[in-house]
Amino acid sequence: MSDSDELYQSTPAGYTGVNSHGFGPARQLRSRTKVLPEQARGHNRALVLQTLYHAGSMSRADLSRETGLTRVTISDLVAEFIADGIVIELGVRESSGPGKPAILVDIDRLGHQIVGLDLSDTEVFHGAVLSLDGDVLERREIARPAQPDGEAAYSAVLALSRELVAASTATLLGVGVGTPGVVRPDGVVLNSPNLGWTDFPLETMLGRDLDLPVLARNDANAATLAEYTFGEARADFMLIKIGVGVGAGLISGSQPMLGSRFAAGEIGHVVVGNDGGPRCACGKDGCLEAWLSVPRLRDEIDARPHAREEILRDAGTRLAIASAPIVTALDLSEVVLSGPGDLLEGTFVDAATETLRQRTLEGVFDDVVIRLTRQNDIVLRGTAVMVLSGQLGVS
Repeated sequence: MSDSDELYQSTPAGYTGVNSHGFGPARQLRSRTKVLPEQARGHNRALVLQTLYHAGSMSRADLSRETGLTRVTISDLVAEFIADGIVIELGVRESSGPGKPAILVDIDRLGHQIVGLDLSDTEVFHGAVLSLDGDVLERREIARPAQPDGEAAYSAVLALSRELVAASTATLLGVGVGTPGVVRPDGVVLNSPNLGWTDFPLETMLGRDLDLPVLARNDANAATLAEYTFGEARADFMLIKIGVGVGAGLISGSQPMLGSRFAAGEIGHVVVGNDGGPRCACGKDGCLEAWLSVPRLRDEIDARPHAREEILRDAGTRLAIASAPIVTALDLSEVVLSGPGDLLEGTFVDAATETLRQRTLEGVFDDVVIRLTRQNDIVLRGTAVMVLSGQLGVS
């Protein structure tokens, strides 16, 4: 049986068995592009690694059963992975039955690390050395330029990256960057006003300067990948990240949505309401970002502490006004929020949920949930998923 024949007998949605790492069932991000016969081997490679990543160590026979690939194909692929240093043999499985004990294999989790950068904070750029399981091993940060300055921003990113590379203790699989702004799939930042970047080839420049594989994506999209892979998200959801700006990432039917302009989820500059509102950095009045950004909310509450509940209720209402058309158009199951819990929990979420109910079809969207993510370091963990997906085909 050829690799292309096996392609259609395997399970491209990934392994759905026991998860030894607490990530939930292995759900591979689906591609809508038809896989050609000559691409079958790449598909099978990703399928095997996806299964090992989420299920943990298993024998070659286990892999054959779980993926639907023949033992010959599994044997060839595992030998290739071992030669490339991606997979290791862990020794024989304890067995009381007859026959030769099976040798367990797994991804070499201790032999590889990932560098992740989160550029979305208001005052500092955050960075970390991460394990392949998305755990933070080392942290570093560097001051963010006080004013939008593209050259100064890149210098800070490069300095932080070099410090993290030096702090790593295993072979680096790659570097992932989550940045505010509209980012093309090739890592060109088309527009990031808060950092002073326009048509900036971040991925290419950083890859050249570090001599490492680099993947750069929008920070909200990175956070969405982390929620999908490590969190509790369903197959259809929107994650809204609220920080110095407001952005969203979308997954529908396990398919990430980027859009023809690579700007799907750029809801921060949607004007909410017709009552004016605070001036936004983009020059308009009343953008969602101008209403909801963390600096704006904190300044408003500091100026009017007695009106805290009113401020948060209004902010939650405006979030739902912007979200309701997206939820209904895509028939989403939930809206996940990432941001400061002291601002978003309670009044904010309650107001958003109530308004969403009022602005969607009764009896159809009543079960849509608006909740906060339980994940810390969500953008950093998302950058790890980006690298895992780009280098190993694992999501």
